[in-house]
Amino acid sequence: MNAAANDVLKIGSHSFSSRLIVGTGKYASYELMREALALSGTECITVAVRRERLIDASGKNLLDFIDTSRYTILPNTAGCFTAEDAIRVARLGREILSQMGNPGADWVKLEVLGDSKTLLPDPVATLEATRALVADGFQVLVYTSDDPVVARRLQEAGAASVMPAGSPIGSGQGVLNPNAIRICLEYLKAEDPNYPVIVDAGVGTASDVTIAMELGVDGVLLNTGIAHARDPLRMARAMRAAAEAGRLAYLAGRIPKRLYATASSPSEGIIGGVNR
Repeated sequence: MNAAANDVLKIGSHSFSSRLIVGTGKYASYELMREALALSGTECITVAVRRERLIDASGKNLLDFIDTSRYTILPNTAGCFTAEDAIRVARLGREILSQMGNPGADWVKLEVLGDSKTLLPDPVATLEATRALVADGFQVLVYTSDDPVVARRLQEAGAASVMPAGSPIGSGQGVLNPNAIRICLEYLKAEDPNYPVIVDAGVGTASDVTIAMELGVDGVLLNTGIAHARDPLRMARAMRAAAEAGRLAYLAGRIPKRLYATASSPSEGIIGGVNR
């Protein structure tokens, strides 16, 4: 279901009706993951491409539970702490998806972490890896902090989408600094209003998605908020509805906030009890 007629999320050469990008990790089982993805309404799912993450302890292959005719796979470089490692993993993901014939072979969600405790990105290494992968023909979606200056540098480096974090990965704190996201949007969309900005990380519940979408971002990427909910299937449905509601509210335009009340039935123009 589109939030509005012809309201499509475009990232590089890819287009989607859903504005949720959903991760495939942290679920209790691949079967649960598969059902949650379906209920979320997503058309794009992100997969960590390190070889050891594709097969679980029981020998089940993650890719056997993903309908590649239904979803575009966005490979990611999760767990990389250097630009060199991230570039290598991105290329590995391209090889895997090319062999599968998935249209996601030409793009990557880039993560280059700078700290194992906070999982915050390394801005210098992220910028270095972005430049290298863009030069190598990738459409690069970049996980970054909510620093507007860094966001603009990544866009200038050729990123297909800049993805500022709402809060630390897996923290469930939602959008901690909405003003920073607003400034990122102002800077990134200054020359191209259609440039896609995605909030990535920190979503804990449906209201976090709605808040992000109402700020004007083009989409939300999440994983833990669904996978670790008490009922992942209900939460997947909630996240879908939240993204649609937030997008509709943003397009509709909220009323101004006022200090005092404003009557729902105004008295202006009323003569003798007749509203003119």
